[in-house]
Amino acid sequence: MIAVIVILIALVVLVATDQGGGDESPPDEAETQPDSDRRQVSPFTIRRVLTSTAVHLLGATALLTGCSRAHAPAAAEAKAALTVELVAPALANWPERIEANGSIAAWQESVVGAEVGDLRLMDVLVNVGDVVTKGQVLARFHAEGPAADLALAEAGVAQAEAVAARAGDKAARARRLGNSGGLSQDDLLQYEAEEKAGAAQLASARAQLQLQRLRLLYTEVRAPDDGVISVRSATVGAVTGPGTELFRLIRRGRLEWRAQVPADQLARVTRDLLATLRVAGQPDLTGFVRQVSPVVDAGTLNGLVYVDLPDPGPLRAGMFVTGELLLPATPALSVPEQALVFRDGYHYLMKVDDANRVRQAKVLTGRRSGRMVEILGPHLTVADRIVRSGGSFLNDGDTVRVVANETAVGGEGESDAEGVDRP
Repeated sequence: MIAVIVILIALVVLVATDQGGGDESPPDEAETQPDSDRRQVSPFTIRRVLTSTAVHLLGATALLTGCSRAHAPAAAEAKAALTVELVAPALANWPERIEANGSIAAWQESVVGAEVGDLRLMDVLVNVGDVVTKGQVLARFHAEGPAADLALAEAGVAQAEAVAARAGDKAARARRLGNSGGLSQDDLLQYEAEEKAGAAQLASARAQLQLQRLRLLYTEVRAPDDGVISVRSATVGAVTGPGTELFRLIRRGRLEWRAQVPADQLARVTRDLLATLRVAGQPDLTGFVRQVSPVVDAGTLNGLVYVDLPDPGPLRAGMFVTGELLLPATPALSVPEQALVFRDGYHYLMKVDDANRVRQAKVLTGRRSGRMVEILGPHLTVADRIVRSGGSFLNDGDTVRVVANETAVGGEGESDAEGVDRP
């Protein structure tokens, strides 16, 4: 606006100069002219009026400029002021967590197979998911054939016992006659050999009888331990061979989490560490580290950590879940998450000094616990005052107005100490 007024004044002065030219007349000459010429305004009068107007305009312009300059600092000061709430960094012990993922598997899995062959499966008594006890019958084969074989073996034993008894009597008489000289030595040796052969045949028959008893016993398939049936491949009517898999059994129903941990974190994991597993729509489950694998997979550079699950809850073998391994607690200096300002790819905190001026500090973030973030490095101490929120509206050197209720955040950090996350 001021520039426009100055330009208008300059134009008016130029126009006045052109009209006046160099024909100025003294005041005395003007008075001697005729009355008809006195009615015309002289160029000198025009210039004088215009000059006076220009002076007044310049004065008004200067007055306006001074007023605007007088109000400028107050306006600038009002624009730079921002009311903020300050917090102090909190120092607390946070348990550190290692993120991991892996599959749920059976602690031990037993394979239940057929111990007899060439028999038809007559009955299957359990299905997948059934809880069984040790010795419980799971399936039955047709037992007519093994029962007949057992009867035949029993008859063979009776026959062998008779043969062995007769050979023993003959050998006893031969020894008596041999002692009296009524039997040659060769005949005596022959009777003794028949006695030994009869005893051997009897032992063989008895072994065959035991084998047939076992074969008949194995027509009933029994559970080797307490557990849960995980796989059933037995089909009624099928004729199977010895060793054919019929069932799979999760021993004692125990499951474990086989967590995959990066190789650089594996050395920090020890036995009996607490682990938490996250299941969608369910409360977190807990377990304990039972064993750490001594090898690392060359392809993934991960090692396995075996976590026992005392109460697997809704988990099932084969599920893939994520979780955390809880390491011993370590000190952490933390601030509220909303105090962080993200600019140009870095995190900043807005510190406030004793003069209520803002000092922008670049920081590195670490673990997270709920709404708290750990700050790494020497750029922050518990004595610093930090802008709790709204730091993105401030710049380095700004002056702020501080509310009276300046608080610390120690309690907030400690309340979330059990939920610490890795960055």
